[in-house]
Amino acid sequence: MKKVRAVYSKEFKVSTIRMMESKGMSAKELEESLGVPAHTIRQWRRQITAEGPESFTGKGRMNEKDAEIARLRFENRRLLAEREILKKAAVFFAQH
Repeated sequence: MKKVRAVYSKEFKVSTIRMMESKGMSAKELEESLGVPAHTIRQWRRQITAEGPESFTGKGRMNEKDAEIARLRFENRRLLAEREILKKAAVFFAQH
């Protein structure tokens, strides 16, 4: 039998971390009260600390920084291909 993976909304994750910080609750206490594994709560906290308001963008979505990196990598591949074509064209025209 396959386990169904729980999906939590961004609002739930943020409110859980706020509860953890404001009330001074540990991840273990939140696990008991909310039913979310403690390691998952710790992971959410690390992600919010690292990424701030851009964390939890959703399934398949990138934050702005990652999207910019992907766009630049794509552009770099395109420019490298254009450069190779121009090199080959220069060799071709130099021979004729």
